[in-house]
Amino acid sequence: MVWGSFKKIGSSVLPGAGAGEAILNQGGLRAWRVAQSFHAAGAVQDPFSKISQVRLAGGGGGAVKALGGFDKSRHSVPDAVNAATTGFLARLCAAELAEEAEGMFQRARSALGYKRAGITLEVGPGSATLTTKDFCWELGYALEERDPSRYTLARSLHGLHSAELVRLEAFNTLFAGQFDAVVFELARGVRVEAVIDAVEALDREVETALAVAYPSDCSRCELTVPGVAARVECDGATLALRLSRAAAPDECLREFDAVRSAFRLSRDAVLAGLLG
Repeated sequence: MVWGSFKKIGSSVLPGAGAGEAILNQGGLRAWRVAQSFHAAGAVQDPFSKISQVRLAGGGGGAVKALGGFDKSRHSVPDAVNAATTGFLARLCAAELAEEAEGMFQRARSALGYKRAGITLEVGPGSATLTTKDFCWELGYALEERDPSRYTLARSLHGLHSAELVRLEAFNTLFAGQFDAVVFELARGVRVEAVIDAVEALDREVETALAVAYPSDCSRCELTVPGVAARVECDGATLALRLSRAAAPDECLREFDAVRSAFRLSRDAVLAGLLG
């Protein structure tokens, strides 16, 4: 590909920004612009006709009582998820949240050469949002619905305005080890049963055949590709490509490319259409 334009990322000049304007789009950007950006990053070639938003996701969690703000002498572990316990968690995690968010602000500013007007950080109860002229990074704490004595920590990256950013070493170093999923929100949704039927209709003798697992109510399904560690989860509203370990953005997109290639090789319209 011949790059015909240049765009500044912080203080660095990168080639090819004109090839695509959004990898992980936020809100009203058209799906085909997402596809163009993945193509520019070496991941896809055709439009995502059914995808409205794409984001990289990762995180972790732990016991509420392990948070720095928890005082065993006067605090009790939550046993329900409601406004009161959610507010309690926000107070407990305030120090950890502020430290990580401020650290990301400083590292992003230094690594990508942002000036004051090009980067902002907003920290609120239980969440933080780092917004730059090139991307948006979010951090959030929440109580686990099934076990309120534990919390989840979620990180997400979306709203990229240049596909070339994903190729930048400094950018991948900044987010190294943060993400273990590429999440696609489907604009029109898909019937989980149709996905299951499409996989089960494939020739099982073919070496590259996909495999599918699902519960009896078919509320979701999980697809695996021979030779690819990542797996695909579908619940009808979203597709989530789950990696075997947390990685940087460029590795997440390489795994996506491997799975997408397997979907296209299946020659099934339902499967090929899911990922463009």
